Amino acid sequence: MTIKEVCEKYDITPDTLRYYERVGVIPEVSRTAGGIRNYTQTDLNWVENAICMRGAGVPVEMIIEYVRLFQMGDATFEARCNLLKEARETVEIAKRKYDQELNRLNYKIGKYEEAIRTGVLIWDDEEMKQDCLGGETK
Repeated sequence: MTIKEVCEKYDITPDTLRYYERVGVIPEVSRTAGGIRNYTQTDLNWVENAICMRGAGVPVEMIIEYVRLFQMGDATFEARCNLLKEARETVEIAKRKYDQELNRLNYKIGKYEEAIRTGVLIWDDEEMKQDCLGGETK
């Protein structure tokens, strides 16, 4: 596949794809005799991995390290596993934060929906109110 086809398939820019290759988020892509990138299924698997990991909030540096370890071979299984565990922890921390923010939004939406039905806006929990609303009281 050409860079254009890969970008269309994964909805990313050519600059992003070139950056991923340049810094090592994906291994070097093979090229045609004319020097044009020619993405194989293996390359596409690496692109998918990069998009997935970045989408999960895994830092670029961690993905680069994973690719480096992978290229070193089977002797790095434990190191790769540990790196993925570290990445998982990063994602779990972000997920907890998003879950907390989602709960705050749901609380506020619920209060406004109730106010729409009743014509009265009442905040039940002072702590939740301060946390959710940045000090809003009405």
